[in-house]
Amino acid sequence: MDTNKHTTPPRKTEDNGGIMLMLLIFILAGAFSSIAKEMGCVDSVVNLTLSVLPGNFILVGLFIAACLVSLSIGTSCGTIAALVPIAVGIANTTSSSIPMATAVVVGGSLFGDNLSFISDTTIMATKTQGCRMSDKFRANIRIALPASIVTIVAYLFLGYGMQAQTTPEVGNILNVLPYLLVFALALGGMNVIWVLVIGIVAAAAIGLYHGALDMHSLWTSAQNGIQGMHDLIIVTIIAAVIIDQLRKRGAIEWLTMNMGRLVSSRRGAELSIAGAVVAVDMLTANNTIAILAVGPVARSISYRYGIDAKHSASILDTMSCFAQGIIPWGAQLLIAAGLASINPLDIIPFLYYPYILGAFTILYILFHKK
Repeated sequence: MDTNKHTTPPRKTEDNGGIMLMLLIFILAGAFSSIAKEMGCVDSVVNLTLSVLPGNFILVGLFIAACLVSLSIGTSCGTIAALVPIAVGIANTTSSSIPMATAVVVGGSLFGDNLSFISDTTIMATKTQGCRMSDKFRANIRIALPASIVTIVAYLFLGYGMQAQTTPEVGNILNVLPYLLVFALALGGMNVIWVLVIGIVAAAAIGLYHGALDMHSLWTSAQNGIQGMHDLIIVTIIAAVIIDQLRKRGAIEWLTMNMGRLVSSRRGAELSIAGAVVAVDMLTANNTIAILAVGPVARSISYRYGIDAKHSASILDTMSCFAQGIIPWGAQLLIAAGLASINPLDIIPFLYYPYILGAFTILYILFHKK
């Protein structure tokens, strides 16, 4: 008998209260991201990053800027929309190609999508697995940080000698404060609802203080951010209803038992979770929905084989971001290609970070201490 297997049935994955809380987090995250962008947070982070790095490290600076922006606003698509035009401009003024510069931004955007406390994938992964965001972050950073360092080293060699024709102005350093505040409070373990409320208040106060916002633009910006979450909220509700019906009819339990027959160890169970979320992501072209779909099965398998919830949440998030970052029919590459006026397939060969992230996740599963 396998001593790793638990015979007590796992707790229910989600209830209606959990789904409603998740939707509220999405709404607040949308409002915060939009207000922060409107009052100049994104521009300040980008310009600060590019201005403090040596001039010939353009690709590294662009990658780090994308990492910081996506970590701050919690969305890869938003980061891509904000930074790809900058990347195209940098490519036009240096020896870098447009597909390369665009791929740098896409890779950096997935770093924050994977780690941010206000990312929909982080919210979904932690809710479906039943762990705290701060615990998942600490488990996740052990994979994402080494992957990002290897990527930076690669960009150091590829971008050495490049020079931009202009140096960005740093701007108002105070604009970065809302992002730092959200990150610090969330890492400290504060409830994400209060983290986002404090972030919204801080971004609004700073924007009103230095005139980037007035009451009308503040309200409009918050509305736009919430509306930007509309599609995700609707799809999440539909997916949650479908998954709940499948669970009530025993489909989740059946799938868990059949997947369980294919593995006999914790490493095998973790690999099965990774493979399942990659497959579903490639079918749905949406990493958040892929996590929601695979989450209940992953939680049952994790309980059966004694996998810590923070590790299963980390695997779900990293592997879904890996898959989402390399499929040409995904929103990230379609948006990036459209803004850069290139074919999505042109970007794929230069997507170093998603490939490295996927490889480091598999290595982590195979070799980390149980």
